[in-house]
Amino acid sequence: MPALKKTVMTVLSAALLSVSVVSPAGAADKDKTDDKQPKPSGQMSTVGGARLGEVGTQVALGPGAPVLPKELTARSWIVADAESGDVLASHNAHWRLPPASTLKMLFADTVLPALQPKTLTHLVTEDELSGVGEGSSLVGVKEDHSYTVHDLWLGVFLRSGNDAVHVLSEMYGGVPATVAAMQRHAEELQALDTTVVSPDGYDAPRQVSSAYDLTLFARSGMQKADFREYAATATAEFPGEQKKGKKRETFEIQNTNRLITGDTGVDPYKGIAGVKNGYTTHAGNTFTGIAERDGKVLLVTVMNPSSEESHAVYKEAAHLLDWGFASDGKVTPVGELVPPRSAVAAKGSEPAAGAAKDAKKQHAAAAATAAPAGSSGVWTALSVVGGVLVVLAAGVFLVNRRWPLPDLARRLPRR
Repeated sequence: MPALKKTVMTVLSAALLSVSVVSPAGAADKDKTDDKQPKPSGQMSTVGGARLGEVGTQVALGPGAPVLPKELTARSWIVADAESGDVLASHNAHWRLPPASTLKMLFADTVLPALQPKTLTHLVTEDELSGVGEGSSLVGVKEDHSYTVHDLWLGVFLRSGNDAVHVLSEMYGGVPATVAAMQRHAEELQALDTTVVSPDGYDAPRQVSSAYDLTLFARSGMQKADFREYAATATAEFPGEQKKGKKRETFEIQNTNRLITGDTGVDPYKGIAGVKNGYTTHAGNTFTGIAERDGKVLLVTVMNPSSEESHAVYKEAAHLLDWGFASDGKVTPVGELVPPRSAVAAKGSEPAAGAAKDAKKQHAAAAATAAPAGSSGVWTALSVVGGVLVVLAAGVFLVNRRWPLPDLARRLPRR
């Protein structure tokens, strides 16, 4: 099918879906626990599609599609194709909730490119650790000790260390400057549900995000090689205390993402490649993960399960990933992960045309189409539908296809 015709058909389908009621199959397969679950009190955003702004579970099952996992208890969740951006199913996708340490994905995506090279060494001061919140997760950074940027990022990704976040923030220009940069970057990504107050995700008044936004952060972060490496690392050595006259020792740190390392009742998830988990008393458990199976790359975000089952956030995320892989080609997307604003603004520009040429000269007229199998990136179509088809826009968004990292097995924890 010609690229333009395929894209127009896709957009027309989306337009019809946006003005139609939920199909009987879609309605019947909504999570039956919806009536018992807490619900958003206000209107939600419709970024990515009208259905993503609706309350409750959104899914459009086709012939042969499996039903959604039963007894999902998260207040909000989303399953999406990391490459095409298609949202396969969601539940209160734009509900603004406390993000906990999953907000560190935005922190890393914002700050990591600026602090190079990763061998850069920094001497930590007392003031740099003074703003770490009481009860924070820590990796063990000590004042008057030197650490490389690489060390500190391992502390952020593996141990969710707020101490490491604050030191990196000071290196970036200070906590206020970091928060402002994170907010700007969230807006560039069209993550408009997010309000940043603290760079580490520590509970703070008005600090919120959404399952949709957290998924955008993960998708953007995974474009960066260093981000991918840290997100997939299971164990690492971290510098310990320097004792006078002795060689500085190290101690092992392990990733708190249980779908990478496993735990009692939780098996490591096949094909997992990151990205971040979180917990605070206000936010509950939060998690965003990415995994690959048979060439398909999926993103999942789960926020605040009400289940008292141990590790419920990981189990619900794993169930949703299993469902997503089993549903490949059998569901109609209920929305999309939008590309960054800069990608939208660049449609039709020379960089976009150059990217099309690099992707084996695949033709892109009014909209972009998928790059050839085995290429290093894909085109993401952005459709704008307002009751009727109004305009077609296109944006380029690269997704690296090396899932999981080739040396992930080398970094898995010793059993």
